[in-house]
Amino acid sequence: MSKKNATKNKRSEALQLQLVRSTKELVRPHLLQTVIALGLEEILEIVEEDRTRLCGAARYNRDDMRRAYRAGTAPSELVLGGRRVSVPRPRVRNDDGEVELPMWKQFAAEDPLEERAMEQMLVGVATRKYKRSLEDVGDAVKTRGTSRSAVSRRFVVGTEKRVKNLLGRDLSELDIVTLMLDGMECGEHVVLVALGIDAKGEKHVLGLQEGATENSTACKRLLNNLRERGFRTDRSLLVVIDGSKALRKAVSDVFGKRAVVQRCQEHKIRNVTELLPQDMKVMVRRSMQDAYRSNDRNRAKKLLENLARTLEAAHPGSAASLREGLDETLTVVAMNLSSTLTRTLATTNPIENLNGRVRQISRNVKRWHNGNMVLRWAAAGLLEAEKTFRRIRGHRDMPRLVAALRHCDAALDDTLVPADDVA
Repeated sequence: MSKKNATKNKRSEALQLQLVRSTKELVRPHLLQTVIALGLEEILEIVEEDRTRLCGAARYNRDDMRRAYRAGTAPSELVLGGRRVSVPRPRVRNDDGEVELPMWKQFAAEDPLEERAMEQMLVGVATRKYKRSLEDVGDAVKTRGTSRSAVSRRFVVGTEKRVKNLLGRDLSELDIVTLMLDGMECGEHVVLVALGIDAKGEKHVLGLQEGATENSTACKRLLNNLRERGFRTDRSLLVVIDGSKALRKAVSDVFGKRAVVQRCQEHKIRNVTELLPQDMKVMVRRSMQDAYRSNDRNRAKKLLENLARTLEAAHPGSAASLREGLDETLTVVAMNLSSTLTRTLATTNPIENLNGRVRQISRNVKRWHNGNMVLRWAAAGLLEAEKTFRRIRGHRDMPRLVAALRHCDAALDDTLVPADDVA
């Protein structure tokens, strides 16, 4: 091949490649619109087949066996891609009036639109940006239902259902051995959340309660609600809480001596160090952590009491904070559990991580209008976070925790529990 022909062939290949690229660039923006248009045509064909089964294949002919007759079309809408699109609805009538086509009823269902709005909001899409988050269907299709108010209405309906679902769960079948309680602030409101851990180490969102503050009344309402839904209060249960006196009182009122209370060690460290000058915080934090990591409860208590005596002269407030409720910060240390499970159950970190997920989901909320709004967002966030739950760290050692709790039952009932039941 001559040099001239080779150059000509290269130019031809370059032109073909450029043509293919130009064609792709022209087709790509219109591909989705084309697919949507074809999809709408297919839907109308399926509905027309439904109408044919009722009215017969032949039009404008007398048929004594015909159960209904065609009545033209009427403007209507279908849910598509997170919005409502305008399409003509085939009509069917009989002697009694309008006949509903089963396939049209299925295609026109509202639920997909509600779920799409819920999903978009929960992944962080603001209502004012909802329309921008959807695929472009082109100008040929008339759409609506993507305004800020429309999306907000759907989200309200969806979250109300989630609140009802969460607060109506039957808890009688759950073998919960650990209950974690913590409050979460949403503007002027506080939401109390209950997280349960069963004998296998699986986590379960049990319930929530809204209140103006984390007071004893709101706490008792939450715990009583759990009991009404089947939560057992007739056997010993490890209850992990922060330093809230209101929570402690409510737990004692509802569970009595069956509550084996573990106060969060991390909250205790934070409360003690906040009362100290900056140059002492690191040293005291490290000393308390070393004591809490001890597998010997007596040794841990001795270390902490020595630290309190050291702080008492110069920082009496910090020393008093350390002594307050000291025994309850060492509850799980005395149960002879693995170090991993002890660290997991000695703090409220599992439920605080859950609450943090709710805060992340609701980060676009600028103003909390009322308590119902707080409950709706909290329930939606909790149920969304629940989808990613895994068993707690140290879950393989849960049988030892169960055995320790059944031993507490034996001591309270003044009876012996058979070894097979403990295992």
